[in-house]
Amino acid sequence: MRLLSFLRQMTPAIVSGLLLHLAFPGANMEIFAWVWLLPLLSLIWPLNANAPALRRPFLTGYMAGLAFFLPDVSWVRHSSRVIHGALDHEWIGWGPELLGAAAVFGLSAYLALFFGLWTWFVCRHATPRTAHLSQATPVESNLESLRCAAMAAAAWVACEWLRGWLLTGFGWNGLGVALHRNSTLIQIADTVGVTGLAFLPIFIACVGWINVIRLVRHWRGSSSVRTRLDFTVAMVLLLGTAIYGMLRIRGHDDSERETLTVRTLLVQPNVPQAVRWAGQNIRELYERLDERTRLYAEARNGLPSAIDLVVWPENAMPIVLDYDADASAFHQSFLTAVLDSGDFTLLTGVGTRAAGEDQFHNSALLLHGSPENAQRAHKQHLVPFGEYLPFRDQLPFMETLFGGILPGDFRPGTGTEPMTALIGKAVPEAEAKQPVHVIPLICFEDTVGRLARRFARPGPQILANITNDGWFLQSRETEIHLHNALFRAVELRRPMLRAANTGVSCFIDPLGRITSRLSDPVTGTS
Repeated sequence: MRLLSFLRQMTPAIVSGLLLHLAFPGANMEIFAWVWLLPLLSLIWPLNANAPALRRPFLTGYMAGLAFFLPDVSWVRHSSRVIHGALDHEWIGWGPELLGAAAVFGLSAYLALFFGLWTWFVCRHATPRTAHLSQATPVESNLESLRCAAMAAAAWVACEWLRGWLLTGFGWNGLGVALHRNSTLIQIADTVGVTGLAFLPIFIACVGWINVIRLVRHWRGSSSVRTRLDFTVAMVLLLGTAIYGMLRIRGHDDSERETLTVRTLLVQPNVPQAVRWAGQNIRELYERLDERTRLYAEARNGLPSAIDLVVWPENAMPIVLDYDADASAFHQSFLTAVLDSGDFTLLTGVGTRAAGEDQFHNSALLLHGSPENAQRAHKQHLVPFGEYLPFRDQLPFMETLFGGILPGDFRPGTGTEPMTALIGKAVPEAEAKQPVHVIPLICFEDTVGRLARRFARPGPQILANITNDGWFLQSRETEIHLHNALFRAVELRRPMLRAANTGVSCFIDPLGRITSRLSDPVTGTS
């Protein structure tokens, strides 16, 4: 009975979390990004002026967070299933299934803390004072409304920023990402970032709810104020953001500035992760990479390549360079043959060995002419429990529980210099090739805005994400990853290309619009 009573009390918070989930990939119903907060606000700022303050604000917000994150990160469960050989969504056994469910619950339980923190802050420091809201002058009432709404929105932005930074950060599906289909509103991300974009829907929802409070209290005779100037301010803010976005879009589409065309080929092998781990059909994988590259990029009939840049995904070659002499010799020969087929630059993902150590890097290689002319960039934002074991040395039980799955840690990179590709025709020889900076973003690094910004330089640049979403099968993760990534193009005003082993391979323009996307000609899926 106590549990049922508790759930009834928390129902509005749970409804808020579930509504927010509908705003993200899966349902993609943007309207809920603007209204999801209202049920939770009904608990934080009650309609009745004499209602007692919310007794357990942190727990209330925490329940809303759980209701959102449990379905939102449910795709995480597939990683443990794939490790144990899963190729699809069929049952793989109690052990992997329970481990995957525990990963989902553990991650959700952590992420929901930020919802709880926000709710506690708003209850304690941003709740409208009745005397100022309902019994004061219209000017005082509007100022009180705007003060509380602005504090609540700023606190939400701060919590999302903290979530994206603390313990290496997991900023996926911040509220601004729910607006990914609204090309007009998301353009302000070049100024405030996708995290700052969340201010707008929170601010509007808070002002809207305060106006509902005023109206209801006026009907009940407990308020003498009916002003709506604060709501007008919120609408002006929304209109200003839209006008800014329209000007940005128009300026980009009408721009007559000189552009540099980079003819690019993305190769998607579509090899299931379990097959790669099992070492099956490895030769077929190399043949697939070679065949698809030559099909479009090979020089023919004395003419130069029709392609400037070929991109293979993360760990396209499932080996570690500089680790085994025989393997290194094979790959030297393989890459030489591929590069000899045309005058193009090749960007590929591969494992590399840290010089003089037994630790490894998850790396990107940029090659032109021969494998000796290789530029290397190492992944910096490593994935906990995937590429390193948190607190391995400090907490011995971590090694006991997870050491069998992850016996060693990858080493993070530190460089922030972009790679340089030479773009242009080799004929006539007098025509010099032009340098283009390539910002290498490996795996989930395309969701980390602060990392991508470190590579920004003047001159032509391309954001290049090489990734492998095969750990999560054909789940919503591929779309979630894509829609979090496209904001890097908006924030930095640079085009982005994404090459995935499995997942979404596509081109994104500097406005965050997907201009071309690889899809299966039969099923239409990515």
